[in-house]
Amino acid sequence: MARTRSAPPSRRSPTPPASRWRRRLVVFLQVMVGIGVLALGALAIAVYIAMSQLPSFDSLKSSPNGQMIRVHAADGTVIVSMGPSFGEWLPYGQIPKVMRDATVSVEDRRFRSHLGIDPVGIARSVKVRFDRGHWTQGGSTITQQLARTVFLNNQKKFGRKFREGILAFALEWKFSKDQILELYLNKVYYGGGAYGIDAASRKFFGHGADHLSLAEAAVIAGLVKAPSNYSPTADAEAAMGRAGVVLETMQETGAITASEAADADVSGLKLAPEPKQNSVRYFTDWALPQLDTLIDETTEPLEVWTTLDLTMQRQADDAIRANAPPGAQGALVALDRGGEVRAMVGGKDYVSSIYNRATQAVRQPGSSFKLFVYLAALEAGHKPEDSIVDEPVTINGWSPRNDSRRNSGAVSLRTAFAYSLNTVAAKLGQEVGFNTVADMARRFGITTPVNVHPSMVLGTSEVRVIDMTRAFASVANKGVAVTPYGITRVTANGQTIYTHEVDRSHVLVAPYVAAEMTDLLQTAVNTGTGRAAQIGRPVAGKTGTTTASKDGWFLGFSSGITTGVWMGRDDAKPIAGLHGGTAPAKAWAAFMKPATANRPIEQFDTKVTLPEWQLEPDEESYFGQPDNGQMAVDADGNPIEQGQPPVPTDAQTGDTIPRPDADQPEVAPAPPPQQMNQDWIDRVTGRERREPSPAGRQPLQRDVPRDQVQTQRFQSDQEERPNQ
Repeated sequence: MARTRSAPPSRRSPTPPASRWRRRLVVFLQVMVGIGVLALGALAIAVYIAMSQLPSFDSLKSSPNGQMIRVHAADGTVIVSMGPSFGEWLPYGQIPKVMRDATVSVEDRRFRSHLGIDPVGIARSVKVRFDRGHWTQGGSTITQQLARTVFLNNQKKFGRKFREGILAFALEWKFSKDQILELYLNKVYYGGGAYGIDAASRKFFGHGADHLSLAEAAVIAGLVKAPSNYSPTADAEAAMGRAGVVLETMQETGAITASEAADADVSGLKLAPEPKQNSVRYFTDWALPQLDTLIDETTEPLEVWTTLDLTMQRQADDAIRANAPPGAQGALVALDRGGEVRAMVGGKDYVSSIYNRATQAVRQPGSSFKLFVYLAALEAGHKPEDSIVDEPVTINGWSPRNDSRRNSGAVSLRTAFAYSLNTVAAKLGQEVGFNTVADMARRFGITTPVNVHPSMVLGTSEVRVIDMTRAFASVANKGVAVTPYGITRVTANGQTIYTHEVDRSHVLVAPYVAAEMTDLLQTAVNTGTGRAAQIGRPVAGKTGTTTASKDGWFLGFSSGITTGVWMGRDDAKPIAGLHGGTAPAKAWAAFMKPATANRPIEQFDTKVTLPEWQLEPDEESYFGQPDNGQMAVDADGNPIEQGQPPVPTDAQTGDTIPRPDADQPEVAPAPPPQQMNQDWIDRVTGRERREPSPAGRQPLQRDVPRDQVQTQRFQSDQEERPNQ
């Protein structure tokens, strides 16, 4: 049987290569579409979640990035801005159209058409990246910038860019374009600490953003790209050049015409002057920390209104710089009658030294501390006309001496105070008690420790300038306590949250005691160590000079203003010729004369008549000499040993007067000095000498209660004192 042959298995025809690649491409596209759909879904979910978590529009409006504090002088001038600066919030309709158009043109010209991210802008930035090898142009939209400003930071990382994109979509989904642009223009950073167009307009042009010109809008819009590079206050030329680019872009987008661009005079813009940053900072550094105890607000922008008088501050600066000896520093505090700090100088230059010598430094006050000695004596019953013997005295082994190295016998308290007799101050301190003097100092506002050694009557305890000025101001205020303050009111969002109230209820001494102390203080200026402080109107004050002329003080008041001046070196080295009656008194007068010029002349309760001839330099006065009597110095500031004659100094300038050489003809000896007794001071001041009453002044009755003694003396004094 014949075998049949089976047919060979059929073979498939090979698939063409093009079909294989087509199939693979289809699969790839299907996968990519699937991934895209999943990604789009994930993106939609992420955007939805982000959108649901976004604050409301009103919440975003009221959430500034940090607290801004603007400090105003007494006349309303802004003297310091601290922290981020936010101006007034401008609704979309109140934002000038030129400002809106300038921003959209230069930052995001397709703002009205994209959904939060601009693909064209991203492609352009990528192309520039490949062309130049580094990122020079960002593709962020206005919406992305808003998301970064409000919710993120400026780190250049893709993770941040991804979150920024999600938030941009969410913002576009939740808010309208007008709302987004309103948020952006009120929150974006424009440099110089200014956030928002209103803060930027006020900082750079001195007015609000609701009436910006085209040129001003171009300058502000150009700042967003690089605020530090294009800031008008940092580089005006760069700012104007960038503004020109903004105007060209606005013309390209059709926002303005060519003629409008040409009419915008960018170069003619006048920038607002920068606030003074020198000596006013001594004041603000002292005043602003007090906000922590005055208010609880820590987030809302604050407007702080202060007592500082800018004119007086300039006068104080000039007085210290013009009169402080070379190498010396100076400090000044001026208080108005209610305690308002009108001027504060903590040093010659804040930029070189922020150390505030008016409020932080503690220095010995010298004889200006005798204010408390005599206050204690007057409160104990002494009178300015009382006679006391200027004689050698030793207390617990301490023997003070007068600068003249002589004693004048019986003198009045007025004479002793005017010429700063140390022996009399020591005797008074011993009589009333050194603890009583220390208590008086603390009562009048001395916050530093006060020792009770006998030498304390000459000012050996260290004090602050502001505390001493406060004490003198309380005397000027008829014995009622004066507390220095610098902040009058604080507002937040237009609402007043703090107002200072002056307390006039704390009486330190009886009014007659303050009046008698003022009597002594004005005598010191009219005929004693403080004569350089005369300003042509009634003045009461006291000098102070410490050992080896290390510190010089003058403190006094006139026409409602009390001013304290200190001069010395930070290292406490001696300064040749520095005495309280020279540079400090001259600086005091240089400040007070213009400071009181527009104030009415105020007479004191007691008046000292100054003889005509006393207006000329008087060699017999102690003017220009150290008034603590502890040690004299030579022209170089070196101490003079006991027994060595003091170096003569010029009565007006304090400069050393050279002695005649041995080969020069001998100068005739000067006539013997007059004895500085009560007859002499009565003759100088024109006072009529009054014989003591038969009863005379009785010693203090230690066995009688002090308040009873004070009451008896006050009643009898009202009959005996014609000036009260």
